[in-house]
Amino acid sequence: MTKILIAGESWTSHTIHIKGFDTFTTSKYEEGVKWFKEGLEKNGIEVDYIPNHLAPEKFPVTLEELKKYDVVFLSDIGSNTLLLPDQVFAKGMKIPNRCELLKEYVNDGGAFVMIGGYMSFTGVDAKTRYGETAVKDILPVKLLDKDDRQELPQGVNPKKIKEHKIFDGIDEGFPYFLGYNKTTECSETGEILAEINGDPFIAVGSFGKGKSLAFTSDFAPHWGSMEFVEWKYYDKLWLNIISWLTEK
Repeated sequence: MTKILIAGESWTSHTIHIKGFDTFTTSKYEEGVKWFKEGLEKNGIEVDYIPNHLAPEKFPVTLEELKKYDVVFLSDIGSNTLLLPDQVFAKGMKIPNRCELLKEYVNDGGAFVMIGGYMSFTGVDAKTRYGETAVKDILPVKLLDKDDRQELPQGVNPKKIKEHKIFDGIDEGFPYFLGYNKTTECSETGEILAEINGDPFIAVGSFGKGKSLAFTSDFAPHWGSMEFVEWKYYDKLWLNIISWLTEK
């Protein structure tokens, strides 16, 4: 059975309610992984999910742990979450650099996917910082050095520009998306398969013995529209992607 790991795609909101003189606060925890995870599991893919608040301590810290997975996905999780677990940030201890481990994992035959979001690629206010880590060396696109969000409230439909196995059995165009992370083509190591607003949307590449894929928008709201997550080919696209990444 194919086994994947996905980390990220969760958030906690803390809200201040002001009622004249008085105030109170509420908090809410949410996850955006539902459509992706359920779609894969009902098609026989084993999915391990690590939300953002658990990733600092739970994300693999050895190559052996990573090699338990056929594909590793990062979605809306910044590099600091991987680089600064409690042992490092609070206790001054050293641990393996997990961005470097991901590079080693791919070069040794693993498969890697980065999904877009406010904490993906370079991210909101350039806080995500993957361009300052070894992960940039296994991405099939080049990252900007500034806030890379492209907000498109009017919606935009990505366009396939090349035929590829990941589009097998998908006989209609993409639904609309509401934004994406702007990247640029990396012609030496990457191949652009689909564009969004003239920029890379889906890109693939080979690195050492392994492969990687960049999906520069979100697989859940808000950038991933409800039209996308309810699309009849939503599951098919991700299954095709995993199939291509894991074929030898």
